[in-house]
Amino acid sequence: MEPDLKKGVTRIRAGGKIMTQQKLPYFIGISKESAGATGISMNMVVIPPGAQAEPHYHKDFETAIYLLKGRVDTRYGEDLKESMITEEGDFIYIPPGVPHSPINLSATEAAIAIVSRNDPNELENVVMYEVKKK
Repeated sequence: MEPDLKKGVTRIRAGGKIMTQQKLPYFIGISKESAGATGISMNMVVIPPGAQAEPHYHKDFETAIYLLKGRVDTRYGEDLKESMITEEGDFIYIPPGVPHSPINLSATEAAIAIVSRNDPNELENVVMYEVKKK
């Protein structure tokens, strides 16, 4: 397929903050709405000190995360029984449909990450996940 040289490049300035279903602040970056993306989204997420996201998964879409700042425990899998600690400079990959919930391990500093998905409709394919009580 030949590139469409008439299309321009889009710049998005960080600043448009929203609260997600997962109960974390997102700073809007690249999406269908912001840049006309057709196959990708990329945003910055901030996990406040001691906070965690509500358990959720992304229906039919992969997630790639780069941790810019902090230390995060990502609980994942059935009933969030699995755990992975990530630190500044780590990448993490979450396959489609895998329940997860990141937890900021610092009580005093925010954790900051860049989150990218092969889903231009960033917020429409989030499915909340209920952990079964024992």
